[in-house]
Amino acid sequence: MRVVIAEDSVILRDGLVALLHRRGHEVVAAVGDGDALVRAVAGLAATDLADGGGLPDIAVVDVRMPPAFTDEGLRAALTLRAAHPALGVLLFSQYVETRYAAQLFGGDARGVGYLLKDRVADVADFLDALERIAAGRTVLDPEVVTQLMGAARVDPAVSRLTPRESEVLELMAQGRSNGAIAESMVLSYGAVEKHVTSIFGKLGLAPDAGDHRRVLAVLRYLRLDG
Repeated sequence: MRVVIAEDSVILRDGLVALLHRRGHEVVAAVGDGDALVRAVAGLAATDLADGGGLPDIAVVDVRMPPAFTDEGLRAALTLRAAHPALGVLLFSQYVETRYAAQLFGGDARGVGYLLKDRVADVADFLDALERIAAGRTVLDPEVVTQLMGAARVDPAVSRLTPRESEVLELMAQGRSNGAIAESMVLSYGAVEKHVTSIFGKLGLAPDAGDHRRVLAVLRYLRLDG
């Protein structure tokens, strides 16, 4: 993967660069604030791959950065996604900022994730999240899901789900595959598939939506789909 990093902590930024390099990924820019991130991605996108440019696969972005340390990273992420919808974005922060996060996930949430720094205990899990986001998946920390739910409206369609279906959908909102959901809930793969199909039906998501139905279901769950 080709990665850009926006993190104001020099130690953490350098640590991420070293980690990704060791795992065979290319860090094409590492900056300390949101404005520098937007400029870096714009410069890369305007340059040919042969010259070391081209749109990166994913941006790893802290939420609170200079100058005010409020939501600069999130607003930069929104700017990037508006300009480059194909760019994956992982918000990687100590904080959950629901206002702009709702805007970010309320658009096309494919290729977007939000993880909390102090809850990532395994390097392999972090790298797996990056790969899933770069591949167009949505990855959410359970605590982020909880706080987004608290800031969201209630969708009447979601209330029609059974408790088991609600649990499956919550795990989908965390970016889990059907296999991972089956393992977590101690169910067979087939049982999870039946629950997922039922969820799609109750939420009115037609088969022609394809794989994007998982993202649409998550947005409906968080009530961020408009």
